[in-house]
Amino acid sequence: MHAYLEFERPIAELEGKIVELRQLAANDPTMDIEDDVTRLQAKANQLIDETYAKLSPWQKALVARHPARPHFSDYCSQLIDEFTPLAGDRVFGEDRAVVAGLGRFRGRPVAIVGHEKGNDTKSRLKHNFGMAMPEGYRKAHRIFDMANQFELPVISFADTQGAYPGVGAEERGQAEAIARSTQASLNLKVPFVSVIIGEGMSGGALGIAVANRVYMLEHSIYSVITPEGCASILWRSADKTQDAAAALRITAQDLRELKVIDDIVPEPSGGAHRNPEQTIMSVGDMIARGLSEMNHLSGEELRRQRREKYLAMGRNLAA
Repeated sequence: MHAYLEFERPIAELEGKIVELRQLAANDPTMDIEDDVTRLQAKANQLIDETYAKLSPWQKALVARHPARPHFSDYCSQLIDEFTPLAGDRVFGEDRAVVAGLGRFRGRPVAIVGHEKGNDTKSRLKHNFGMAMPEGYRKAHRIFDMANQFELPVISFADTQGAYPGVGAEERGQAEAIARSTQASLNLKVPFVSVIIGEGMSGGALGIAVANRVYMLEHSIYSVITPEGCASILWRSADKTQDAAAALRITAQDLRELKVIDDIVPEPSGGAHRNPEQTIMSVGDMIARGLSEMNHLSGEELRRQRREKYLAMGRNLAA
């Protein structure tokens, strides 16, 4: 059974009936349920298509946070061969919210960086729910420098509610670490592709996502702050969270229109969590396309294009 979101209740009821029918048939082999199951499944599929075709920004935020949505480790295990993780920032320690290393993407040597949220209580605690410490961004900075030195394309996967805001992180220079990681991204002279696979919130996401090509999954979100954080600052009320989600224009569709991202990766009907394998392969195809588009560009041209991309973005949003 799926973990259903609140707005998916009608879908849950239909799919629950299918499960009940199959359980009855398992206990009574003489029952013929195929026609009923086929009819209910068709109705459920139609309802899923209709529901996901008109999601509100807040509902997309809920989908982006779905516990069964594929995370960095899923993408890495299926898209990257010979992955070798590199740990530590050579200053303070290791941060497991950011996973980084070297590997091969479809036969091509690459450097990989991504947020890992974890998929159960134990792993979520281990990875601090994807909220990185300064050492995570210093590790990313180290990987970017290594990629530059050995001329390796960079692939990053952003999925975080933001960098960790605790006292210890601030004492160790959280803002400075994010700024230097962002600066290292801008100075790369190799192709850089980033994908927002769930949540891309605040500088915590931007610290590893200032790329030549930025893609978003269809139901992922990307913004300077979470809807809850925005509501608490502007209205001092959690009741305004849905209004904040709409005002922030956090959806992939809005951000492509604003030219903040380059393209959208379609998700299976019902979201990435219903068919993770298909989603991961679609992301892989988009990454391959982005890298292919940059094959002929020199290091200086890649750097220039990346910087111009973000300068133009500021002008477009201000206009």
